[in-house]
Parts: sequence; structure tokens; C-alpha cells
Amino acid sequence: MSLSISATYSPEDNKIRLYASTRLDAETYARVKAAGFSWAPRQELFVAPKWSPKRADLAIELAGEIEPEEMTMAERAQAKAERLDELAHKRHRQANAYNRAAQELSEAFSNGQPILVGHHSEAKARKTQARMHSAMSNANKAEKLANYWLYRAEGVEAHANYKNDPRVRAGRIKTLLAELRDMQRDINHGHLCLAAWAKITQDEAIKIAVGRSIATGSLAPWDLYSKVDKGEVSPQDARQQCIDAATRTINNDYRRRYIEHTLNRLSYERELLGAVARFEGELTPVILQAFAREHGAHKPEGRKVDAETFIVESSAVLPLHMANDTVLELSGDEWRDLMQSAGYEVPAKKDGMAPILNLKCKALQAKHRYHRDQIETFPVVEMTKAEYGKIYAEQRGTRPSLCGEFRFKICPNPKFDGPRYMAGWCAVFLTDSKAHPLPDSVAALENAEAVAA
Repeated sequence: MSLSISATYSPEDNKIRLYASTRLDAETYARVKAAGFSWAPRQELFVAPKWSPKRADLAIELAGEIEPEEMTMAERAQAKAERLDELAHKRHRQANAYNRAAQELSEAFSNGQPILVGHHSEAKARKTQARMHSAMSNANKAEKLANYWLYRAEGVEAHANYKNDPRVRAGRIKTLLAELRDMQRDINHGHLCLAAWAKITQDEAIKIAVGRSIATGSLAPWDLYSKVDKGEVSPQDARQQCIDAATRTINNDYRRRYIEHTLNRLSYERELLGAVARFEGELTPVILQAFAREHGAHKPEGRKVDAETFIVESSAVLPLHMANDTVLELSGDEWRDLMQSAGYEVPAKKDGMAPILNLKCKALQAKHRYHRDQIETFPVVEMTKAEYGKIYAEQRGTRPSLCGEFRFKICPNPKFDGPRYMAGWCAVFLTDSKAHPLPDSVAALENAEAVAA
């Protein structure tokens, strides 16, 4: 029977699977194992823990093409859970059989007859007793194994549900973006190295540069400085080696395929998470910088050219899925389309903290830090900025007001007569800073009677 192999890829778990019609020959088996594939006997296939260009190339060589995996993760989990359930039922049946055997053997001692030492029945009785104990022990082991396989079956289904949870999928997208930035960072470093070596051409400057680094990493391989210093490599040859290394980094086909694969996985995960809404708010250079940075651009700078045009530029070439150039100029609508196609959602603006007010009154109130149903009253103490600055930093801070509309400065009361450790906290009014008008708030107390109450 001739050997036929089919290969599949599942974007759900990022795994390549090989299905062989017959047993692999020794050479093919060795290549498959060396590539990281392992045999799954229950499923009767070879599976790789994750996609890689080398594994994909081997799968295409053996199968001709890689097809989409027909079985989903949920279906695979269901099949595995059924296998584990069957194992659990098998162990339950064994436990019941051992329990019945132990029960039958125990009938020999049901009347309370002890083993008669020296009697001709002693050997048979002890043998029966040993068989009974063995049956009970085996029943206990089988019951534990049954519970173990049931636990595994529940875990398989729970894991499949966990992987499909929207929050987990959103976390997986963040991980993929981090991996994309890591790969793009190497390419950015290569471009920056080429730009640096284009300016460094003199021998003396090259000797210095091979031992230096830029913001993204070293300008030269780690051992090149000593070779140049010893005269083993000439400065011009060293410069050319650095240029060749940077060029290989930029044009590395392995990294390019990994980036393309990561972008495809991002597209798949985002599609399952839900449609990405097109940003319709006011577009700013800061938003475009954040978008470019998330996709691996090196220190992008955005600026507005006119009412409808924005530019993002970087000292390194921008990622290929954005633009194969250091500058990208698009209209506002084109930027919105690009962000939507890349799956980028502009983060919602977070609410800022309440302003700090410098208020001159008798006292200020806030909710208790540990007992939210209680109210703390802070007497207001006047001091200068210099006096407030002399207080230890860990004893200075702010507290939100009782109404939550503003904050005020606090510190231990410096006018307390007695040991410092007994001094309570007070609100601060800085006499040499701008005084804010008292707000219409229950948190500001303006008379001594209200403070005493």
C-alpha cells in the first residue's frame, strides 16, 4: 500500500497536523520528529505544537499543500472528553467488580470465625483474607482512577470553553501584537544600523563605532570589536560585515513569513472577537502615533499637514503592512480605513482625576479610607509651600472630597501639641498659592459649629 500524507492547519490552536495513510518509513519519520512533530496515538496523526516556517515547508513537501483543519477545537475537545469518559466508566466497572469479589470473599469471615493458628484451615483462611484485601485495594485504586479520568474530561471541555472566551481572545490578540512588535523591532534595528553606517566611512570612526550601540542595540556583532582592535579585520571589512548583517536582518525571509503569519492570526482572532468599529471621532497625531507604535513602528512621530491630511514618520522604515517607507501621508478617511483594516480600535479616553483645590475654610470632609459608611473631617491648617515641602514625602498626599468633585492636600497636623505619632491628619491651605473659591459642596465646612458637630 502506497504512502499518502495530508496536512492541515488550525488557526484556533496554531497547530499543523499530518495524517499518514500507513506507517512512515524511517527517514521520513526521523525528519518529522526532528521538525518537532509528535505522534498522537488516539487521534492517529502527527501534530506540531505551533506553526513555524520550517514545519510548514516540511508539511507542504510531504503533502503537497496544507488544507484547513476540518475538526474544530470544540469538536476535538468533545471527542477527547468522550474518550476520557469511557476510561472513567471502565475504571468504575473494574471498581464494582473488585468490590463484589471482596464482598464474596468476606463471607468466609461473616460469622466472626477467627483464623485458627495451627489448624489445617489456617493456610486457606489466610489466602482468602489476602485475596479479600487485594480486591479491596484494587477497588480503591480503580475508583481513584475513575475520578481522575472524569476530572480530566471536565478539564478538557473547560479548557476549550476558556480558549473561546472573548476576554481570553482579547488577551491573545495583545500577545500577538507584542510578538509582532518584537519581530518588527529587529527590522527597525537593521534599518537604523544601515543609516548609521552610511554616515560612518572613515577608518578611525569605524574603529570606535564597532564597539558602540544605538538606542535599539549594538551597531556590530559582539566579537567584531576585538577583531578590529587586534588587526584581524580591517575597518572597511568590518563596516561591510555590519552592513551585510543589517541587510540580512531586514530581508530575512524566515522573519517575514512569521510576520505575515502573525498578521493572518490577528485577522482571524479579531474576526471572531467581533467587527472592529471604524473610528469616527476627531483624528489627532497622538492617535496615529499610538496606532503605528502598536504595530511595531520605531518612535513614530505624527503631525497634521492640513485639515484633511496627516503624516506619520519614523527614523526606521515603517512596517510593511503600513508602508514600505519612513513616511506615510494619508487623508483622515484613509487613516481611519487603515486603522480599521488593521483591527486597531482607538482606546476610550479615561476620566481624569478630580482637580486639587486650595481652599480656605474651617475643615474639609472625605469618606473614610477603610469604612466607607463613615466620614472623616480634616481641620484646615494654613502653611506656606516651603513649610509643606519640608514634610516627609510619604506623609504628604491628597484625598478625594466627600462629594468627589475635587481633591485637597493632607499631611499630619503640624500644630498638634503632643507626640508626633499622635498627631492626626489635617487638610492644607497654602497661603502663598492661588486660593480657589469655595465650591458649593457638603465637603467644605465654613464655621466652627459645623466642624464640632
